Amino acid sequence: MIVRSATAADAGALAALRWEFRAGRDAPVESEQAFTKRCAGWMQRELAAGAPWRAWVAVDGSEIVGQVWLHLLHKVPNPIGERDRHAYLSNLYVKPARRGGTGVRLLREALEWAQNNGVDRVVLWPSARSVTLYERHGFTRMGEVMEWMSARK
Repeated sequence: MIVRSATAADAGALAALRWEFRAGRDAPVESEQAFTKRCAGWMQRELAAGAPWRAWVAVDGSEIVGQVWLHLLHKVPNPIGERDRHAYLSNLYVKPARRGGTGVRLLREALEWAQNNGVDRVVLWPSARSVTLYERHGFTRMGEVMEWMSARK
């Protein structure tokens, strides 16, 4: 299993994973075909642009089995030493049969990128099942939101 940056060419596989992730939690309001076409187009555009969204994938052989997305947010500059970037982490998902450390590897990759690219904080809205995963990686809970603070460099 390898973890690498996602590319625009991965959009179809990533859209299919997004369908699996979200349609498995709530009843969809559009067909799988319509959704994956719409989602793949969006993902392809975002990944081709390179910012503000970026994603990483877990690949087993030639199959993409997991993903995580990070949206970079630029803050208004401030004079108090906080970094001028925040990020929103979303869509951490691994196919059930491929779990067992893969999600951890994806999360670590995203947080390492955030640390190395001047992100002050990462926020996310966890599922009930994922709270302990994020807590083990330094996130704290504030109501429904969880937050990770990078080490200052």
